[in-house]
Amino acid sequence: MNSPVSKHVVFGNQPLQIEDILALTEQRASARLQDDAEFRQHIARGAAFLDSLLDREGVIYGVTTGYGDSCVVPVPLHQVEALPKHLYTFHGCGLGQHLDAAGTRAVLAARLQSLCFGMSGVRVELLERLQAFLEHDILPLIPEEGSVGASGDLTPLSYVAATLSGERQVLYQGQICDSLAVHKSLGWQPLVLRPKEALALMNGTAVMTGIACQVYGRAEYLLKLATRITSMNMVALQGNAQHFDERLFLAKPHPGQMQVAAWLRADLDSARESNQGHAADAELRGLHRLQDRYSLRCAPHVLGVLADSLAWLRRFIETELNSANDNPIIDAEEERVLHGGHFYGGHIAFAMDSLKNLIGNIADLLDRQLALLVDCRYNHGLPSNLSGACAETAMINHGFKAVQIGASAWTAEALKNTMPASVFSRSTECHNQDKVSMGTIAARDARRGLELVEQVAAATLLAAQQGIWLRGQMAEQKLPAALAAMHAELAKDFPPLIEDRALEAELRLCLQRIRAQHWSLYA
Repeated sequence: MNSPVSKHVVFGNQPLQIEDILALTEQRASARLQDDAEFRQHIARGAAFLDSLLDREGVIYGVTTGYGDSCVVPVPLHQVEALPKHLYTFHGCGLGQHLDAAGTRAVLAARLQSLCFGMSGVRVELLERLQAFLEHDILPLIPEEGSVGASGDLTPLSYVAATLSGERQVLYQGQICDSLAVHKSLGWQPLVLRPKEALALMNGTAVMTGIACQVYGRAEYLLKLATRITSMNMVALQGNAQHFDERLFLAKPHPGQMQVAAWLRADLDSARESNQGHAADAELRGLHRLQDRYSLRCAPHVLGVLADSLAWLRRFIETELNSANDNPIIDAEEERVLHGGHFYGGHIAFAMDSLKNLIGNIADLLDRQLALLVDCRYNHGLPSNLSGACAETAMINHGFKAVQIGASAWTAEALKNTMPASVFSRSTECHNQDKVSMGTIAARDARRGLELVEQVAAATLLAAQQGIWLRGQMAEQKLPAALAAMHAELAKDFPPLIEDRALEAELRLCLQRIRAQHWSLYA
């Protein structure tokens, strides 16, 4: 598990990082709201300016007009106060699974940070209540399905607006409760949302951005884990570590690719120059193959694409996180109302569509390594299917055969899910939303892809562990320090597979370890 980013994550006029959101979602940090007078005044000016416009009978989308295509329908001033409730009410039609607790915290955090930009026309009291929801871990039950990613995440975020208003249900202290009951138990009055506040809560990209933060954190760890698994498979398959020579990678210097190669060298204790005289020549002569198959030899080139993409993925996600992404934008400083399309989730959609592709290739890489491990035609002397059975029972034992079949299924599904969502724009809402981002679907797809790739990683990690153990049974070997430590750590929970046993529980435990980022991998 990563160490805590900080004791508190402060929402205000300073940008947040993905790690801040992850610390909140994993309850390694608590949420605080910037509380200095200047910040509070900045927020209050937006709400005050909006009120002044109403006093002057100004025309403001979603405040004095209907929503979406109904922007041409004027709302009389005496009905303006009732409009926010109607917005979150008619959007109460989400379906599918509810976001889990961590995902819901990510959504609340993303929406709070956006509103702290001070250009949404909301009261300080609304920010305080959102922060209080995070502090007390009051989690709206948010259906995952129903957003096309523009105008933002309207339907899922309606459940945030409604629960702040004492309606619908929340998860609180492990129980599903009516929001109103939770408000009463804490001595709170539910908020009566002011003009523009429901729209400010709902018309934005918080759901897709919250999920994107989570997906990024998992993908970053997956990169390191896949590198470590590759190192272990190099040992199990007696591969040629010179494929990762530093001078070789200076000839094609993609930084992330070079980093992966450096990690592999460190794991394999092969940092010396590969062309240093007779010792290196002797090492080459002792190899089964001068050149390993691509799933080993080209591992830095596959994993390096993700490594080199992390920087721009982070930039896309964090820019979205630290932005005012609703509509209209209330510029109290210049006393302007700016009608635009900042709710459009195109950057998150592209980031998540790209990540699906990147992690799909990792699934394929690990699946191919597993295929080499279990096949006695390619594994350089290891038993078929990595079975540790003795000669007397070898014919009835099948080792990792079914695990490999499972990994093939998980890989196939992960690869199927790489189809981009962003190009499947649909015209909806009376052709007002005639070009939409599909950012939330892309983010959910990326999360599902990660779940599948993590399953492939769990299977391949346990197989690599078995392969190294089998090598040790066949001949005395001294593992490099990093791999020896990993092998010993894994052995505490995953004993060698000698006679066939059901491996589901061990695979699930391995998955838990992966998702908790249990193993410290590379500095």
